Amino acid sequence: MEELIDSFINYLLVECGSARNTIHSYQSDLQLFLKFLLSKNIHDFGDIRPNVITSFIISEKQRGQSINSINRAIVSVRMFYKFLILEGKLQKNPLVSLNNPKLWKKLPDVLPIHKIEDLLSAADTETKLGIRNKAILELLYATGARVSEVATISLDGINLEYGYIKCKGKGSKERIVPLGGKASLAIQEYLNTVRPKIKNSQSNRNLFLSKNGRPLRREDIWFVVKNCALKAGIAENISPHKLRHSFATHLLENGADLRSVQEMLGHVNISTTQIYTHVNKQHLKTIHQRFHPRG
Repeated sequence: MEELIDSFINYLLVECGSARNTIHSYQSDLQLFLKFLLSKNIHDFGDIRPNVITSFIISEKQRGQSINSINRAIVSVRMFYKFLILEGKLQKNPLVSLNNPKLWKKLPDVLPIHKIEDLLSAADTETKLGIRNKAILELLYATGARVSEVATISLDGINLEYGYIKCKGKGSKERIVPLGGKASLAIQEYLNTVRPKIKNSQSNRNLFLSKNGRPLRREDIWFVVKNCALKAGIAENISPHKLRHSFATHLLENGADLRSVQEMLGHVNISTTQIYTHVNKQHLKTIHQRFHPRG
């Protein structure tokens, strides 16, 4: 069973060219699934039935896993079984009749605009790192880019004259995203006054660097967001991804069309983007209740 998982991971790496983070997620999910099967004395992937998957879901829920993590694990298992069928390792997919747990889809958390403004103003622009952090925050909210995309943006992938960045998303797919005036100004300030003074900055093409000249990791950017949220007095659990959610929701609230938001987010399927319309409808309901005489 381990060998089949290894073959699948190699398939994702060599033939599909999947991103490192994607491969790691699949591998982690499938190892959890394998551990569960062995605990049930199941030693062949062809021996499972839909009720086994249901038991796996319940087990993960009891283990304290989030709805998103469980859904992702189910997707990983589905993809793995499609691979087994494709390779002729199985003749029949035991998961074909299993429905997706659509009712578990969780609406994304979003920051209201006034808290976004507080967050974007929290970086101390009297310091070099503060100027860099301000540029990071403005970029995250202006583009809705994933934290992994921001960490890997190169100098060649940003055009301040025309106001856009080039993001490399999941599956190494590239897309062009508008940048906006305030984000462009913040990045220009960082490029003019901070980045040239960073050690070894001339030999590194990454846009955002640490004070020692090392490309920022996802964890570094996560810390920047957390730290600035703390300074801004924002009590909610916040992450770079919450800025992505806020970017999409605020665009829709202000009249942007769904297809444009889909393209800017880099979603392959518009159904992924449609979750933000539910958030938007909730916003409209709140407005109705607040201002309608009989709300």
